[in-house]
Amino acid sequence: MAKVTFRDATRIYPGSERPAVDKLNLEIGDGEFMVLVGPSGCGKSTSLRMLAGLEEVNAGSIHIGDRDVTDLPPKDRDIAMVFQNYALYPHMTVADNMGFALKMQNVPKADRQKRVLEAAKLLGLEEFLNRKPKNLSGGQRQRVAMGRAIVRDPQVFLMDEPLSNLDAKLRVQTRTQIAALQSRLGVTTVYVTHDQVEAMTMGDRVAVMSAGELQQVDSPLALYDTPKNLFVAGFIGSPAMNLMQGKVVDGGVQIGDYVVPVSREILDRAKGEDTLTLGIRPENFTLAENEQGIGLDVAVVEELGADAYLYGTLSGLSEDERITAQQIVARISSRRPPQRGAQVRLGIDPNNVHVFSNATQDRIS
Repeated sequence: MAKVTFRDATRIYPGSERPAVDKLNLEIGDGEFMVLVGPSGCGKSTSLRMLAGLEEVNAGSIHIGDRDVTDLPPKDRDIAMVFQNYALYPHMTVADNMGFALKMQNVPKADRQKRVLEAAKLLGLEEFLNRKPKNLSGGQRQRVAMGRAIVRDPQVFLMDEPLSNLDAKLRVQTRTQIAALQSRLGVTTVYVTHDQVEAMTMGDRVAVMSAGELQQVDSPLALYDTPKNLFVAGFIGSPAMNLMQGKVVDGGVQIGDYVVPVSREILDRAKGEDTLTLGIRPENFTLAENEQGIGLDVAVVEELGADAYLYGTLSGLSEDERITAQQIVARISSRRPPQRGAQVRLGIDPNNVHVFSNATQDRIS
């Protein structure tokens, strides 16, 4: 096992003016499960492939433990990679697929079989060892790919969107298994996904990337509660945080016909700005009974049993304005939610309001 360190690691593809990964500085602890998350094209897979040795590092360096591996070939880095498409040999049995890398390393047959059997027990694959990949389900094939990585006993596991080919139910089940397995093995793991729910439920820490740059790295809960900027705020959370632009007025920020209280101290941090963006999680809204709150024209109601989600737009907008208006989502605990087409007021606790500067995009509250 080993610590992984990116130091100003940069990758610029030939013919491109903008780096795919720009001066990435990230330290992954020994035995830590680190998830890289972000939208398509943000540089997360490129970062993983740089660590694997599959992409050139144009500037900066990458270290595994005390070794600078920046210029080492993949086979000398002591890593094992699990790919999105499983990459199994169709003509080999499960056992042969799992043991193939060991065979290439000239590991004795008896030792090879022992390690394959141990990994199969760990993954619940014992009864499938003599089957070919075509006779397995998607989830079973993914476990074979995991087993092939485990038998190598590497210093670092690298996983590139390994669950994206599975259906929704199997994805939830398999991500739980992977997290439990990593915890048991204690191997440093770098896991890439575009699914922020996957990131939040699996990682010890999560690194959020956008446009080749690291935006924030923190525990899942810290990312949710204290996003560093507008991008992280809008990306982390399902449904996403409501981000609403409002006018700075005396006592707070005006959203529609309601002034959300914001302290003078916070407003002073955005001197010269006429508008600020407020961030409010759907669960931090309540149905106001005293007409004090943000007016919402309810367009859709999703009843989920204990909770209901209200989707709508600010009250008082014209038909044309409503078409282009930003959607507001509120999660309310109510057995009798408002009906579609109703007008309601959403109450807010000022302590649960995030305030962002429109000039810098950073959170100032």
